[in-house]
Amino acid sequence: QVQVVESGGGLVQTGESLRLSCKVSGLTFGTYNMGWFRQAPGKEREGILFSSWNGATAYCAASVQGRFTVSRDNVAATVYLHLNMLKPEDTAMYYCAAQRASRHFCRDVIDYWGQGTQVTVSS
Repeated sequence: QVQVVESGGGLVQTGESLRLSCKVSGLTFGTYNMGWFRQAPGKEREGILFSSWNGATAYCAASVQGRFTVSRDNVAATVYLHLNMLKPEDTAMYYCAAQRASRHFCRDVIDYWGQGTQVTVSS
């Protein structure tokens, strides 16, 4: 079956960086867009960005442009979220998502979700 497993979360201070990883198995990784979402306590889950099946980046949230980037390794079936210049408002559970390449990123259907990894940014 399909597995989407995030890792790399933790507690950091304002201004620091973190790299989240998402390892996928059970599907043809190169035919999926890979997205990152986050959900802060008491808030709705929001899309952050996507790495398209062919390596392009699509941002869902303007608040992270210039600070967060994404990369993917199709051989390792892994996508990475690079979090830079972290702020306390970035504190959230971060989720990885797999989306068929025919779909259209931020507002379209997600086919598979991970369980999430917690990022906490202290001030």
